[in-house]
Amino acid sequence: MDLRNFNGPQSLGEFDVIVIGGGITGAGTARDCATRGLRVLLVERFDFTYGATGRNHGLMHSGARYAVTDRDNAAECMRENLILRRIARHCVEETDGLFLSLPEDDLAYQATFVDACRRAGIRADVIDPEEARRLEPSVNPLITGAVRVPDASIDPFRLTTANVVDARRHGAVIHTFHEVVGFLMSNGRIEGVTLRDNHTGAIKEARAAVTINAAGIWGTLILRKAGITLGMLPAKGALLIFGHRVSNMVINRCRLPANGDILVPDDTICVLGTTSERVPIETIDDMRVSPQEIDLLLTEGQKLVPRLATARVLRAYAGVRPLVASDDDPTGRSISRGIVLIDHAERDGAEGLITITGGKMMTYRLMAEVASDLACKKLGKTAPCTTATTPLPGSEPEKSRKPKTGFDAGHRAAEGRHGNIFAARRDASPEDNALVCECEQVSVGEIRFAINKLRVDNILNLRRRTRVGMGACQGKLCACRAATLLCRFKGEADRNLSELAEFMNERWKGMRPVAWGNMLSEAQITATIYADLCGLDAVAPRPESDNDKSSQNKKENEA
Repeated sequence: MDLRNFNGPQSLGEFDVIVIGGGITGAGTARDCATRGLRVLLVERFDFTYGATGRNHGLMHSGARYAVTDRDNAAECMRENLILRRIARHCVEETDGLFLSLPEDDLAYQATFVDACRRAGIRADVIDPEEARRLEPSVNPLITGAVRVPDASIDPFRLTTANVVDARRHGAVIHTFHEVVGFLMSNGRIEGVTLRDNHTGAIKEARAAVTINAAGIWGTLILRKAGITLGMLPAKGALLIFGHRVSNMVINRCRLPANGDILVPDDTICVLGTTSERVPIETIDDMRVSPQEIDLLLTEGQKLVPRLATARVLRAYAGVRPLVASDDDPTGRSISRGIVLIDHAERDGAEGLITITGGKMMTYRLMAEVASDLACKKLGKTAPCTTATTPLPGSEPEKSRKPKTGFDAGHRAAEGRHGNIFAARRDASPEDNALVCECEQVSVGEIRFAINKLRVDNILNLRRRTRVGMGACQGKLCACRAATLLCRFKGEADRNLSELAEFMNERWKGMRPVAWGNMLSEAQITATIYADLCGLDAVAPRPESDNDKSSQNKKENEA
């Protein structure tokens, strides 16, 4: 018998709204509801950005990619693009984008593309191919056409973190590693959720008048716990990370969306995407990238940017798009990326339950707005949405502060990541200025800040907040330092050692599919350091690690 639950589930309290899902949509929805004065609980089964939010290419869509096939979605992307440049500027890198035609492409499509962009309100400037090669020397010198659009790069990790920080500032209660295992129901009405603490196994309850399901593709599995079926298409997308910035602009192929036709610069690296393939719902917790997908991405990507043929591939990874449709398309590319808002009272007779899904990271704020509007309507509240005009933490107007003298690479990088919420660290000690991760310029001070302010519980969380271990060495030189600092600042040496083992296993998962050439040599050196010298291969990962819980959930879903 589990004595922790002897007196029944622990109560987390009563709220106006419970938001399920710690990706960008859930974080944005929690922020929107909290800023309207609602009592909010946000729950996430693992850590923020664990799912699709942390597994995309970081493209800040202008909407141009969908202008020909889905004008409404394209127009939404452009409007939200402009909003995010204002409210989340510390998350955005202004790169602009190029849509390029290759000799085998139909150049007539360029005119169709430009016309569709302009009809959707997207700037699309036709430029001479020679001008495109001057702007971006990495592109294929044989291009026959070029269009410049307002694409950009955006960091999903810091964007989600900023939304979480603001939600908490406005009173939201947030519990990570709390998984929904059931709904509290009475006479067909959803009155709250039953949760499992994925660290301790304890069962808890929370009650609210409205529950918002913002869990992406996992939302269809959550709805099953309420006896509700929602047809969703899990569309897997594989991507590759290269070890340096092969381009400084977003590069797209000027054709209908297909495989391997987007290259996005992202901090010190760049990301090539993406594929699209239907996968069984039972596999969404264990996405693997196949050799065929890697070959396809490299073959298509090299047509746009020949330098990719010799660039070092750091890792491969895959995410799952939450598409709502029943369609014969085996890839899901013909299905709209538009927003889907479902009031389950009208659809299924389950009052108090809302699902917000579909869409894209680009339109998360709008998704949060429409979901919050419906929640307020059900609660009889009239507070307006202010998220389109109020800057996120880190992007507020600059306040006067004492200038810092001298060059400080670590703090310059950190302020770029966290914006002005990191301003308090500008006059840090010499120890805080020391770099932990040279590749990503992560300092001791930034790790201290992340632990104290950004809800970092382990080294995997730390990677998502600071990019430690995400650079060229993939944790070879910095993971041990970061784990040591976590031990120093938070204690629990044995736990941090097992989490370091889990962290290195997670890095290897992405490196293994591309382990050839320099990448294989790097992996062998890393194994020598952590296995042979540190003995990390003899350390068991924590029982409640992300990957172990994913395996457990997979078994539950199959059952």
